[in-house]
Amino acid sequence: MIAHGSFGDLTVGDGELLAVRESGQGDELVAVSLTGAPKVRTLVSSPGFLGAPRPGPGWLAWTAWSERDMPWDACEVWVASYSPRGQVDGAVRLAGGPEESAVEPRWGPDGALYFVSDRSGWWNLYRWDGHRVEAVAPIAGECAAEPWELGYASYGFLDDGRIVVAVQEGPRHRLVVVEADGTVRPVDLPYTSIKPYLAVRGMTVALIGSSPTVAPQVAIVDLADADPQVEVLARSEHAGLDGVGVSTPTELRVRVASGREVLALVYPPTGEAADWQAPVIVRAHPGPTASCLLRLDWQAQFFTSHGFAVVDVDYLGSTGYGRVFRESLYGRWGLDDVDDCAAVAVHLLSTGRAVPGQVFIRGASAGGYTALHAVAQDGPFAAATAVSAIVDPDRWAQTVPRFQRAHAMRLRGGAGRVRAAAVQRPVLLIHGSADEVAVVEDVRELADELTSCGMAPEVLLLPDVGHYVASSPQAGAALEAELAHYRSVMADAANDQRALHGGQR
Repeated sequence: MIAHGSFGDLTVGDGELLAVRESGQGDELVAVSLTGAPKVRTLVSSPGFLGAPRPGPGWLAWTAWSERDMPWDACEVWVASYSPRGQVDGAVRLAGGPEESAVEPRWGPDGALYFVSDRSGWWNLYRWDGHRVEAVAPIAGECAAEPWELGYASYGFLDDGRIVVAVQEGPRHRLVVVEADGTVRPVDLPYTSIKPYLAVRGMTVALIGSSPTVAPQVAIVDLADADPQVEVLARSEHAGLDGVGVSTPTELRVRVASGREVLALVYPPTGEAADWQAPVIVRAHPGPTASCLLRLDWQAQFFTSHGFAVVDVDYLGSTGYGRVFRESLYGRWGLDDVDDCAAVAVHLLSTGRAVPGQVFIRGASAGGYTALHAVAQDGPFAAATAVSAIVDPDRWAQTVPRFQRAHAMRLRGGAGRVRAAAVQRPVLLIHGSADEVAVVEDVRELADELTSCGMAPEVLLLPDVGHYVASSPQAGAALEAELAHYRSVMADAANDQRALHGGQR
């Protein structure tokens, strides 16, 4: 053990290890000697956040954002003179500020510093040659992922001078190659979702890719020839799942009252004909800043295999549609996201896809907050499932971990706390007892209030499970409870109908 604190974003330099060290007081960029007894030197410190220490020839680059911001809102790229085992000198901010997110700095083989900035409204690639900053290849798409984690790599450099970039456009990712003259050429791949962990060596790029019929897999793509060759190195799914029939989604665009469009991915029940009609589960993704991605989702397949249609909604605030769309939910949380999910549900009812009285909404984390507010008003939803839900944005802003505090502060001010007295439909609450992001006490309090109002919810508390139920050992139990919840609501409605018709005879 060489020092206290949490270390991340490790980068090997010339005889030393560079890293970000986090404490309750802020972040530091540190250098650790790799020869002799390990010694830790602090290079840069901040009461806010730091990331991406990237050494170049005589330089060090890094990112910084304040404790009042999230890195997708306001993030800066800095450079300073630096030599290994020395100190930084003459630090200069190259990009970023209150209205610009600049991320993922990386030194190119030409000695220039590259980074991704959303100054144009999209996260695009830029280059600093030591004198000025210029755009590399303007694209109406996101050339970086929303930086929830350190160490993302959305682009890399091929040996022939070209740059390979993963671009997100709505729910789809594609891989492109940027030529020396800025021309953007797409790479034909069997993937529609690509993780921001590109690794480039020579003329090949390693990536994690998936599609609606392929679970995430590690592959290398040889870009030496015009016809790229793909070799799969590792697959994530169990061999027993090979050949299992899956539901593949279609894209649906629904115009909402404000005139803008909402995109949704619609998964029909597995094996159903083109004119299917079914109970529908609308899913509010665990954003804001997340998005519904075009990839194989076994949770969706669980429900489609049981006769449900699953619909993922890219509500206002999602990533993949530019900075303005991403920021538009600030101060409107619990309002516009709910309206977008409801608009998609109403469209499916009006077109005869959804069965009346059998449309449900579910969400996890921030999506759980959306789901709860969706049934706290009159609307198309017959019931809701809220997993690891945020209940009170103001209280969440006080209890959420340090990194997310600014996110909570910017989002609140919309619908406010979920009020039990307003809830009009049955609710299932699923929560981990060890959740440190959305504390379980808030959900217990809501459950008690709902019971007092005569709307006693179903509650599944999972011992020793944290915020991410879907990746916990209890994920299966949570899915079975959710399925049972919807079936119970459908059965109750059927019984009510029978009783009604029986009384009319």
